[in-house]
Amino acid sequence: MDSVTVSIRTVGFILLFDPVEVGYNALKAQDYILILPPSTQPVSTNKVPITIIKRIPVSARQAGGKTGQNRLQIQLKNVTRLCHSKPIVTVNGQFPGPTIYAREEDTILANVTNHVKYNLSIHWHGIRQLRTGWADGPAYITQCPIQTGQSYTYNFTITRQRGTLFWHAHILWLRATVYGAIAILPKPNVPYPLPKPDKEITLILGEWWNSDVEAVINEALKSGGAPNMSDTHTINGKPGPLGTFTCPIK
Repeated sequence: MDSVTVSIRTVGFILLFDPVEVGYNALKAQDYILILPPSTQPVSTNKVPITIIKRIPVSARQAGGKTGQNRLQIQLKNVTRLCHSKPIVTVNGQFPGPTIYAREEDTILANVTNHVKYNLSIHWHGIRQLRTGWADGPAYITQCPIQTGQSYTYNFTITRQRGTLFWHAHILWLRATVYGAIAILPKPNVPYPLPKPDKEITLILGEWWNSDVEAVINEALKSGGAPNMSDTHTINGKPGPLGTFTCPIK
């Protein structure tokens, strides 16, 4: 049996592991990323255009130093975990949210539109915001939160960084479900010291509460105690060993 080398991007949600640099040459044409229509101006809910998601091969991406457009739609979605269903706040209806791919020296334009009742902001965890501190994301620190029905465009350049980081909501406890990875590839034609893997996998470690997470933290703030422990830990948003949990047959 032939051996297979797998490069795993590990991103912690509650506990952030050191960025794991990955071999970008392993990306094949069958690997895809999301490219969405650009929008750099704030828009109200009734003016949000219908978004058609296009999938293109990674090999067709532009070279480093380019501008990548990303539209992140904050919306509710019913999700079932541990045989329990509830509405959660998601990005583009995904849990976890989409992985954002970029190269070193790329500029990221991320237009975030808020369709839920909570005010919200997005923090780009680990990104060096050089002269773009206003794009860092902590609500009430570097920006006012994005209100319901409003949009905000984050604009920053990835400088002297490679590896895997992650983004997440930075207000209330919305980060429990609003999070995803950022895979930063080296510049084109840059020699890479690691062996070429046959496949790359992004793993995001998180937690799941059957209860509403805002109710959990609000109860803790009223009592002065610690929040209730989560009902399970997750890998890529799913419980069980590598997300293999199934509901028991009744």
